[in-house]
Amino acid sequence: MKKYIVLALFTVFATVTLSAQEINWVTLEEAVELQKKNPKKIMMDVYTSWCGPCKMLDKNTFGNKDVANYVNKHYYAVKFNAEGNDVIKFNEKTFENPNYNPAKAKRRNSGHQLARYFSVKAYPTIVFLDERSQLITSVTGYKKPQQLELYLKMFKKNEHTDMDTQAKFNTYFKEFKPEFSEL
Repeated sequence: MKKYIVLALFTVFATVTLSAQEINWVTLEEAVELQKKNPKKIMMDVYTSWCGPCKMLDKNTFGNKDVANYVNKHYYAVKFNAEGNDVIKFNEKTFENPNYNPAKAKRRNSGHQLARYFSVKAYPTIVFLDERSQLITSVTGYKKPQQLELYLKMFKKNEHTDMDTQAKFNTYFKEFKPEFSEL
């Protein structure tokens, strides 16, 4: 009897594990190199270790299979700790966090130069870059899967290039029909 219970639990665990889709995260340097071989836009999750909404974005939105599948297919996904101590080379510049304090690794720390370069002022922020690593825009705050879907699809299809006014974005927003699941 115990064997059957163990086997049943293993089967359920394996099914859940295998059906879960995860985003293929890479570094910014890796994404830029990948763009040279296969041009795609970059979606960069700018987060901090202490940020509650950042953790919700990871779990609820980036953990969503529809989001993960779409991002993996159409974007290079970068995860960037805006208060971390990584040294990053981007656009022929070196970015670091000279005031980083290792004792504050799990709480508020000094801001990274790359976060300032992209004018990130709050967390989470999702930075979108085009196929040549040029800034499209930043989207600040927690987004549910269907809210993020709007931006993912708009930038993928370059529909943002026709939105030179807030009114045009508002119309796009009202007419957008989400397809991603909420879970």
